[in-house]
Amino acid sequence: MKAIKALQGDALLTQARTVIRRLKKAYPDAKTELDHHSAWELLVATILSAQSTDKGVNMVTPSLFARYPTPAALADANPDDVETLIKSTGFFRNKTKSIMGAARAIVERHAGEVPDTMEELTALPGVGRKTANVVLGNAFGKNEGIVVDTHVLRLSRRIGLTANTDPVKVEQDLMAVVPRKTWALFSHLLIFHGRRICFARKPACGECVLNDICPSAFKV
Repeated sequence: MKAIKALQGDALLTQARTVIRRLKKAYPDAKTELDHHSAWELLVATILSAQSTDKGVNMVTPSLFARYPTPAALADANPDDVETLIKSTGFFRNKTKSIMGAARAIVERHAGEVPDTMEELTALPGVGRKTANVVLGNAFGKNEGIVVDTHVLRLSRRIGLTANTDPVKVEQDLMAVVPRKTWALFSHLLIFHGRRICFARKPACGECVLNDICPSAFKV
């Protein structure tokens, strides 16, 4: 990534709030694009989304959940069968170990129910802070952190909210300026915008609702 200088002080706070206000208007229906009907399904889908697209994950989860609808069912699954079902998402062997390990832990430690705390979620196999943030924010309505995926990382740097490249540091920077009640929504807004306008290559700056306040507008 190119060196980027973040805004400072009051300008940084104003920028964050303006970005949220404009993107909320542009994307009133912003939400996770991983199909799910429960915290369990969202947890599995999020683990599968690593190095894959939401669209790709949504193509395999219906068959996976039809075959293994609960943590208990997946915990007792045949790993070879699970690998076959999720193979198209990539890294399918490691992902199989992760989702089956998480299933067993949920059955053994949480009576088959997905836990709703950061500490308990990140103690599950294959679940890091990013995945836990997705589940907490979307399945439980808890704003415990900000999901920093490739889109959030790229856009938050471009619009001057951070100069860091490490996702952990970027999350800390964003949590300091984004109102907590909008932490989960903020990620969705940036992801929607990143997928539709602020592309990694050749962003559509002429169509961007932030082009008059973005330090990187027409420069990428």
